[in-house]
Amino acid sequence: MVCPLQRCGPNHYATLGLDHLCSTEQIRAAYRTLAKKHHPDLNPNSAAAQACTQEINAAYEILSDPEQRHAYDGSLKAEAKPVPRPRASQRPQNILQDVQLRIEEFFRGATLEVRVNDPGNPDGPEVYPLEVPPATAPGARFRIRRGGAFSGGHVLVRARVRPDFRFKMRGSDLRCDLRIAPRRAAQGGSESIRGATGNCVRVQIPPGVARGEVIRIEGEGLPRPRGGRGDLLVRVVYAPEVRITRAK
Repeated sequence: MVCPLQRCGPNHYATLGLDHLCSTEQIRAAYRTLAKKHHPDLNPNSAAAQACTQEINAAYEILSDPEQRHAYDGSLKAEAKPVPRPRASQRPQNILQDVQLRIEEFFRGATLEVRVNDPGNPDGPEVYPLEVPPATAPGARFRIRRGGAFSGGHVLVRARVRPDFRFKMRGSDLRCDLRIAPRRAAQGGSESIRGATGNCVRVQIPPGVARGEVIRIEGEGLPRPRGGRGDLLVRVVYAPEVRITRAK
């Protein structure tokens, strides 16, 4: 049995030297023994004995009453539950999002607004401005630092080319078709098409050009990551003349 002079605390079971599985009879027996042992008449002028007697009486009053003991046991269980520790701050994760830009926006730039709707953000939607500078190359990434509860994380915005009916894209190169007449294919000459920036681009057709032949025009494509521009690849398309006559 634990001596209450050595362990007088808020735990009433410990005060009586018992555990929480003890019976009512054990509670009464422990109380009688301790109350007699630390009675003020046997310990005159002892402040410790007087304080211990008060705790013994308080413990017995609670544990001897079934209803009060049940409520007290419930409070002990609640206190014994482990307090959830705050999770260690995880490394903020980045968000990768593509944005499709028109071909002309890669040349002149664009002003965009990035909105992040994250259910885990108690501050609600996040809104960030994004300036795409002129001469941006396809595939360029822009890093936007998030704020508030997600400070330290980033939104990575990757610039993609919006599909265009005039051109097909491959990196910084553009591809398009040029339809010509069979006579032009035979004789050769100069044709004009509208380029990526809306300018007029001259295409020199060599005499006897084959169908599907590709003519490369340097520097008329999209901006490149390290400066300059890609090429414009023009595929020559025409329908050969076919004449059908009745055999004599």
